[in-house]
Amino acid sequence: MISTSRVTLRFGKRALFEDVNVKFLPGNCYGLIGANGAGKSTFLKILSGEIDPTNGEVSVTPGERIGVLKQDHFEFEEFEVLKTVIMGHSKLYEIMEEKDALYAKPDFSEEDGMRASILEGEFAELNGWQAEAEASELLMGLGINKDLQACKMKELSGNEKVRVLLAQALFGNPNVLLLDEPTNHLDLQSITWLENFLYNYENTVIVVSHDRHFLNKVCTHIADIDFGKIQLYVGNYDFWYESSQLALRLMREANKKKEDKIEELQRFIQRFSSNASKAKQATSRKKQLEKLTLEDIKPSSRKYPYIAFTPDREAGNNILEVKNLTVTIDGEKILDNISFLVNKGDKIAFVGPNGVAKTTLFKVLMGEITPDSGEFNWGITTTQAYLPLDNSSYFDTELNLVDWLRQFSKDPDESFVRGFLGRMLFSGDESLKKASVLSGGERVRCMLSRMMLSGANVLIFDEPTNHLDMESITALNNSLINLNGNILFVSQDHQFVQTIANRIIEITPKGLIDRQLTFDEYLENEDVKALVEKMYE
Repeated sequence: MISTSRVTLRFGKRALFEDVNVKFLPGNCYGLIGANGAGKSTFLKILSGEIDPTNGEVSVTPGERIGVLKQDHFEFEEFEVLKTVIMGHSKLYEIMEEKDALYAKPDFSEEDGMRASILEGEFAELNGWQAEAEASELLMGLGINKDLQACKMKELSGNEKVRVLLAQALFGNPNVLLLDEPTNHLDLQSITWLENFLYNYENTVIVVSHDRHFLNKVCTHIADIDFGKIQLYVGNYDFWYESSQLALRLMREANKKKEDKIEELQRFIQRFSSNASKAKQATSRKKQLEKLTLEDIKPSSRKYPYIAFTPDREAGNNILEVKNLTVTIDGEKILDNISFLVNKGDKIAFVGPNGVAKTTLFKVLMGEITPDSGEFNWGITTTQAYLPLDNSSYFDTELNLVDWLRQFSKDPDESFVRGFLGRMLFSGDESLKKASVLSGGERVRCMLSRMMLSGANVLIFDEPTNHLDMESITALNNSLINLNGNILFVSQDHQFVQTIANRIIEITPKGLIDRQLTFDEYLENEDVKALVEKMYE
């Protein structure tokens, strides 16, 4: 168990946390959520001992070990991959190093033999004989094959290093596991492996993630940072989100009879009470949920941007036809003779491991790249709006946000532009910031504003959830679910794809797999699985 007692962290006069008292118990997975700047990563650093609080203390049950996902990807450059993973269990690693040093001595003494005997006993107690096999299995699950496991960390790509550091955190079955954005840079297969690993994990897990599907899969509780406090809620992310929205609605309906409110709460709890992320805890969680009262459901202070795409005109039946497109970049064939037809109402998710192929396709469709051969034709009634993967060129300017957005607005009036920026959470002086100094998330919100002002009836998104916080992702997700129009998009956010797409196109080395299915149906379809295996042979 890990707990905090009156933990306070101040930066000057500002208190990030104030008198936080919270217990994280074994067998549970806690999703740590909060608005940008609320201190999620900072709180994990306090729990791990990397940062000392201004006041208060963190307590860990004596003898228990904490596993932490390291954020410095260059810390272990000179170490072999397998050894880097084992270093996650510092005591075991120290024993192994001391043992090896003793046995390597040319003048091995009787005293050395006695010390080696003690070390061998401790090594066995810590399951040292299985260490390399366990480390290798973790790496394999995360997509690091055996041919890479003997390499030095500096020989790996950035994405591969992240996976090794995740294996390091998981290694040795730590009693408390602290994970900050563990799904970053993981492919779908590795994320699924990690979900299953944490689903069956018997100890305490505290995780920060912007992946809502991941949080819904693994979390038994949500730890919400709000107003400088941390409040624990039983249930996964969806339960927390829906309950906070319910609380907000009930608060606004102040004159509604209490009996009606209680009935609404009971219906809500009944809908969620069986939605357990861990089957073994379904009964206890259901009991906990059923004990909730109106007073337990609290509105959140989160601010959600207003995102709504309204086409200037409805598109006709002819949306897009792609015929035999081939694109070669730097001698490598990225797209090879691909063809497909987009029908009215299609919301197509383009999937597959080759991100360059998907980005290249979108650049071709937007006229930024000329194909080697083939053609594409947009319907005459269509207009397109595009969110590129790299938006940096749009912000290479000294314009402030009002003037930046005014470039794309049919109504140049400053009050209109300011009002629009306000709905996207750029209010007051925020709207006068220079476009060149915006954060990644702020840039994406500006690009979404540009798309909304375009009045386009076909929307193209290349990884739109990158850099966005949970509130903006949720607002965008809900907007696109409700959109009556055409969408072509790429996203690694499982819930985003599952809730929006009604058609999946996978770009493979041997052509397209095109199915009129939801994402989960696509992943579970046996015919698709067989075809995918064949296309990647």
